[in-house]
Amino acid sequence: MKVAYVFPGQGSQKVGMGRDLYDSFPAAKAVFEQADEVLGFPLSRLCFEGPEDELRLTINAQPALATVNQACLQAVQDVDSNGLPPAAFVTGHSLGEYIALVVAGVLDFTTVVYLARERGRLMYEAGLAKPGGMAAVIGLNEVSLAEVCEETGTWLANVNCPSQLVISGAKESLAKAAELAKARGAKRTISLSVSGAFHTPLMQSAVSGMAEILNTISFREPCIPVVANTTAEPMTSAREIKMELLRQLCQGVQWQRCVEYMVSDGVTTFIEIGPGQVLSGLIKRINTDVKTINIGDASAIKNLVNLSP
Repeated sequence: MKVAYVFPGQGSQKVGMGRDLYDSFPAAKAVFEQADEVLGFPLSRLCFEGPEDELRLTINAQPALATVNQACLQAVQDVDSNGLPPAAFVTGHSLGEYIALVVAGVLDFTTVVYLARERGRLMYEAGLAKPGGMAAVIGLNEVSLAEVCEETGTWLANVNCPSQLVISGAKESLAKAAELAKARGAKRTISLSVSGAFHTPLMQSAVSGMAEILNTISFREPCIPVVANTTAEPMTSAREIKMELLRQLCQGVQWQRCVEYMVSDGVTTFIEIGPGQVLSGLIKRINTDVKTINIGDASAIKNLVNLSP
């Protein structure tokens, strides 16, 4: 069994996430306490109690998801000191890539939760400066949708799986793209509740701000290959990883190609670590032969069997 760990990103958050982890596992509780201390406000309470509108804000959703993802990881150690079977690769969807770096030994969690908060802040501010949005497009192929984007001045932001793509851009352009996509055969389009045109050049100001922050951070060499969102190729050096964290702000997430790369290298089992089952659903649409396992709440962790080969 060749395993990859994958971590969800923004959009998987929901009020109440992580509360059962906090109550059930001392190691998970310690993660929430660390996050509260690093950020200087009770992020844990926001995760557990909301309000939903506040949790959904990019500046809050990103550190909240990073914290719950990490709490899931640590809770597994409480159940089984051997932990999960070793990963051949780690990766995450957009923000999820940051917790993958903790597993790969590149950054520690306290650094990552700080970076997630700053990333969310910078992306939110970029969205205010250059307003935009995102929309999921169901049932249109990538080539046709790329043509729609070119004609409307929008961008292909996420290639999630063959039947689910996401476009991003200025609000008016996005509306035109959605209409054109339907005319070209899309089954439907769904506006996403986000504060900007993520993964496009409209996020350039966030890149500039993030570059300044990352230059103050010491990155270690990864002990596990990290599959990059933007290239769908493994990164094996700290320098590559630092560049990827900047690149992914303005470029699309090639999730389908990331999964296909790992499968082509022999991965048969994907372990999704974090709230929800978004990534597992996408992975099964990409390849029906692989196995997916979710570790996102206390019951899943308590029922965890020994997965070691």
